[in-house]
Amino acid sequence: MIKLLIVDDSALMRRQLANVFQAEDDFEIRQARNGREAVEENRTFEPDVVTLDINMPEMDGITALSLLMAERPVPVVMVSSLTEKGALATFEALNLGAVDYLAKPGGTISLSIEEISTELVAKVRAAAGARLKGKGARRATPRPREERARPAPRPAAARRPEASEGLVVIGVSTGGPRTLEDILPLWPADFPWPVLVSQHMPASFTRPFAERMNALCALDVVEVVRPMQVEPGTIYIGKGGADMVVGRRGGRLTALSKPEGKDYLWHPSVELLGRSVLEHCDPAHVVGIMLTGMGYDGADAFAEIKQRGGRTIAESEQSAIVFGMPAELIARNGASLVLGAEKIAAQVNAWASR
Repeated sequence: MIKLLIVDDSALMRRQLANVFQAEDDFEIRQARNGREAVEENRTFEPDVVTLDINMPEMDGITALSLLMAERPVPVVMVSSLTEKGALATFEALNLGAVDYLAKPGGTISLSIEEISTELVAKVRAAAGARLKGKGARRATPRPREERARPAPRPAAARRPEASEGLVVIGVSTGGPRTLEDILPLWPADFPWPVLVSQHMPASFTRPFAERMNALCALDVVEVVRPMQVEPGTIYIGKGGADMVVGRRGGRLTALSKPEGKDYLWHPSVELLGRSVLEHCDPAHVVGIMLTGMGYDGADAFAEIKQRGGRTIAESEQSAIVFGMPAELIARNGASLVLGAEKIAAQVNAWASR
């Protein structure tokens, strides 16, 4: 039996959320109206997992989350509004230790919870078994962007042919924003390879996420909303609510955003990105990195990258918040290495410097 605490200031929203889980046969449910009640229920009910709203009276979700993690750490899924403001608060929550998030389809009070019910149950089940990042977990603390020394731009004639020497492709889902914050800022400004990231995320979340990562990273971080030539020194984030692929335009490797493909379950699709990389790049020059997340998105494509001479890394079970996606890659004999998240950046740096 999974003990679930539902926290939302709207009685209607609490009832809708409770109905979703009461339709399952293995949830024991309690409810709280605000952050203060959530903190008390965490002490007395001792839930296995919590769904937590952000905007609430008496005590908001961010304040409550910080107290939950300080007093009795518990897996938390943030249930927030589908806005960029909601995205910024959600990223703050993930930084404080929340495992995952889900955007309400109809805003603050959703009358269409059935649209996300299947995903909601899957995320809560995954969170209940998730590995919490400890307080002592390594966090990237780079200097402010304006203080960082960046290399002089390469003359056009001296610029490396794109992706001829290396291309990094990252697939990630549940727990991804925080894990990416532990990895991407560790690559230096002169890192020689472009990086493509498919992080499962709603459409309104990826621009704030790219801006947040751009402030943390020495490399430039951009959201792919239009055709963009793939250049060294840049991290490309696939736009949520769409799929990112690569293609050739004028002979140059280009990152493209396209409508969600119906043949794929998750978006931006890691599998679709991987397939396009296999089609347009020499796999021997590709590094595929599979990070935390539930499901199997990208496992087949990344395994093929390895089979065709590329190098792949699967995040280890010891560091992954949810071990689903890395485990699927390992099960396909598709991982060249299995590493903790804290070791991945250094390994890729070593490969890139050879």
